[in-house]
Amino acid sequence: QGGEHCYYQGQIRGNSVSFVMDSFNTCNCLLFQDDSHFHSVYKSKLLEIPLDDLPSEFWQMNTTSEEFVVKPRHRRRKRQVRQIPRKVEEETKYIELMIVNDHLMYKKHRLSVGHTNSYAKSVVNMADLIYKEQLNTRIVLVAMETWATDNKFAISENPLVTLREFMKYRRDFIREKSDAVHLFSGSRFQSSRSGIAHTGGICSLLKGGGVNEFGKPDLMAVTLAQTLAQNIGIFSDRRKVLSGECKCEDTWSGCIMGDTGYYLPSKFSKCDIEEYHEFLNSGGGACLFNKPTKLLDPPECGNGFVEEGEECDCGTIAECASEGGECCNLCTLTAGSQCSNGLCCRRCRFEPKGVLCREAVNDCDIAENCTGNSSQVTFNSSIQEMQKGICFGGRCKTRDRQCKYIWGEKVTAADRYCYEKLNIEGTEKGNCGRDKDSWIQCNKQDVLCGYLLCSNISSVPRLGELDGEITSSVLQFGKVYNCSGGHVKLDEDTDLGYVENGTPCGPNMVCLEHRCLPTESFNFSTCPGTTENQICSGHGVCFHILTNIIIGAIAGTILVLALVLGITAWGYKSNGLSHSWSERIPDTKHISDICENGRPRSNSWQGNIGGNRKKVKGKRFRPRSNSTETLSPAKSPSSSTGSIASSRKYPYPMPPLPDEEKKANRQSARLWETSI
Repeated sequence: QGGEHCYYQGQIRGNSVSFVMDSFNTCNCLLFQDDSHFHSVYKSKLLEIPLDDLPSEFWQMNTTSEEFVVKPRHRRRKRQVRQIPRKVEEETKYIELMIVNDHLMYKKHRLSVGHTNSYAKSVVNMADLIYKEQLNTRIVLVAMETWATDNKFAISENPLVTLREFMKYRRDFIREKSDAVHLFSGSRFQSSRSGIAHTGGICSLLKGGGVNEFGKPDLMAVTLAQTLAQNIGIFSDRRKVLSGECKCEDTWSGCIMGDTGYYLPSKFSKCDIEEYHEFLNSGGGACLFNKPTKLLDPPECGNGFVEEGEECDCGTIAECASEGGECCNLCTLTAGSQCSNGLCCRRCRFEPKGVLCREAVNDCDIAENCTGNSSQVTFNSSIQEMQKGICFGGRCKTRDRQCKYIWGEKVTAADRYCYEKLNIEGTEKGNCGRDKDSWIQCNKQDVLCGYLLCSNISSVPRLGELDGEITSSVLQFGKVYNCSGGHVKLDEDTDLGYVENGTPCGPNMVCLEHRCLPTESFNFSTCPGTTENQICSGHGVCFHILTNIIIGAIAGTILVLALVLGITAWGYKSNGLSHSWSERIPDTKHISDICENGRPRSNSWQGNIGGNRKKVKGKRFRPRSNSTETLSPAKSPSSSTGSIASSRKYPYPMPPLPDEEKKANRQSARLWETSI
């Protein structure tokens, strides 16, 4: 069920750097920030402001309906200027988010589902404001689940284990549709991590999610902003950070994905935003372009979403005055209007059929056209097969692109001879994986799906950590072949130095788990076309991740395989660091669709790694702590403001839990660690 309409956003008039949002909701409290400090304002019966004192030019009262109507003052007619086709950066994206509150979160809010849900809504609303203003992306709460009886699975102190189990729980038990599901846990994770998420996993049933540790609402909002950012492909390019190319402009507060600063961060760096745009332009985030029609809360005119019983909804009074107000009044279309907003709406009328409304983002994407009977754009479709690569999950997978992504733009894939010569040897310089302490030899037909060999690679990968030395072999038989590779580790079990699943390995052949398989073995299915009902507009076929794959001589044997190995990344909450690690987590039980509603789902991304960030020498950081003291200066982008009591302060007055009473005044032994 939904709740009260108490969640709003805005600015303090005359203060351009301020923003106002709900705290526990405006029915109880108003939270606002001016530059670097948060303030709370509570309702008082001693002070009442007459409606007559409000600026009259902005309001007029309908005495019969007792509703406010916008006066068309200084109305800008944006739709009179032809703004299509739009690029993905310009189009508003929507993250349909579901929140699950675990049982300890429920306990921390006085065993009240209402209080727990209100707290979660406040966190989401604050994160939404950050995304709305900086990423042109809305975080829309579409569903919520609170475990009032007990946890549905064991919550581990290890956040990575908890994430794995949570994603399995989503797969098996959650029926609500969403782009991502995040767990709000009242548990305190060991290993100093406040949040963990699959990088680039948005839209994936098994990878679109994250886990967030309990803290004060503003702190938890930044943690959610960070973990969701990892879901939508934002990571730290280590080479750009080390070279100084990527810097946070706000040296005082720091940036959300960064590792320095003294106050609660509220901004993404330019590099973060560029990484998001690269993710979208590479075919990621296919599910973000549909506007939700059903929200968690009951339908409400003025929230910007057309819901049941509404013909239109141009948003708040200010938003309607800016755009759509001439077409929509009180969520009803004005006389002669067909629409109020949308990429295919112009001057309150539908754009004609065939008008280009969304450009193709890459070689695997298809430009979208207006239908003539709707203001919205349908899901994107994707081309399935290219001449040199295969469009897998909306992206064209090739060894050359993978080499460039890991090692840099000047790097190219090694000659085929390198793969044929080295990967059959079963050594560190060439193999098809590892079995305990020994390297696995590739079968001759699988050499292009083993160890990733590139030419002229650099000494430092763009992401991850190099495990051991760069392997390099120069073969010369009348011609020099540079065959280099590296074991780029995200953790002890994850090595990026292998050819990705979905990479072509021959005519009508594709790599899967170091095997080169015929594409005919995959379960291909068609996707809705955009041109004369042709499959993918006549450009090929789209396929679902999986289902039945028949390998080699095992004819008739159905192998349920996960084609997409997701990545996880987490925010490091101790010492103000935001270490983003990653892990590929294979799961062989569930296979999700790549193609859904005419566009492949983004279950795999060539850039789905969060780089490991180093401590900055000479800087002082404040760790998360149970102490109630206020210390300075230090900051954790996912967990700290200046008060290190954040993870133990409750949004509502309540006694501490039995296991926390003794911890409340315990000071961390790591309060003044100096980075080295």
